[in-house]
Formats: sequence, structure tokens, C-alpha cells
Amino acid sequence: MVLQDTWLFNGTIRDNIAFGRPDATMDEVIKAADSAKAHHFVRTLPDGYNMLINEEGSNISQGQKQLLTIARAFLSDPAILILDEATSSVDTRTEVLIQKAMDKLMRGRTSFIIAHRLSTIRDADLILVMNHGAIVEKGTHASLIKDDGFYAKLYQSQFDPEE
Repeated sequence: MVLQDTWLFNGTIRDNIAFGRPDATMDEVIKAADSAKAHHFVRTLPDGYNMLINEEGSNISQGQKQLLTIARAFLSDPAILILDEATSSVDTRTEVLIQKAMDKLMRGRTSFIIAHRLSTIRDADLILVMNHGAIVEKGTHASLIKDDGFYAKLYQSQFDPEE
């Protein structure tokens, strides 16, 4: 599960990635971080994977926290993946990195994506559109755009520069 509000604990970056898989080798941790597009930034830190994340997590950026939680998901290799607004509080450049990592992570598994940024769900096999707690539309991105309903209006409001 990769949540909007990242959960990291006071410990090393390695321990945070390996949470749920304490038996993971360093090579497995690095492979997960690399798959999540986190390895590069971790390498540049003073102590790399041994750097301590403080209790508040204030010594790394929000985007870096997201990448570490995605690395954790890669390492745990879940059959079902839940992504809850995983890119909601990061800059555009980091969002692109996270999206690439999530695309790779979702391959071959059932994934539920909760998103307000519709760019994160364009390639989904099935999109359920909710409004006020009720499902109001369902389909692929292309079919929902073609139907010109609630989803299409929402999508256009996010991506059409004239709106």
C-alpha cells in the first residue's frame, strides 16, 4: 500500500524500505529502491542507505518519502496493490518519476488507485468514477472521454488550458 500520507519511522533508509521484509538482503533493498527511482537520491545522501530518518521525517523531502514507500512496496511484492493519492503532494518532476515507478510496480498485479490527479489513472483497465460517494460512471479513459460525462468534464478541467 502506498498512501498519500507517507509513513516512515525513525530508523535508517534501509530499515524503512525493508519494513515488512526484515530478512531482505542489501542487494534486494537496492534493487527495490532502483525500481522505485529512489536509488539515485539515496546514493547522494551523506550515509546513503544507512542515513537515519528523523522521527518527523523532516530530513528528506515529501517526494523522497513517496519514493521510499514505493520502494517498500516493490520489496514486499504484494499480490494486490493499493495506491492512495500517491502523487498528491509532490512537484511535477517527482510526480513523473513516481508515475514511472508505479507503472512498473502495477505490472502483473491487481491494483486499486485512488486519485484526484487523473493523469495517474489514464492507462487503467477500468476506471470507476465516484461523485458524492456513489459510482456515477465506469469504463476506460477513452470510453469515458467519449461519453462526455462527469469524468470527461473533470479531465478537461484539469488538462484543458482554456478552462
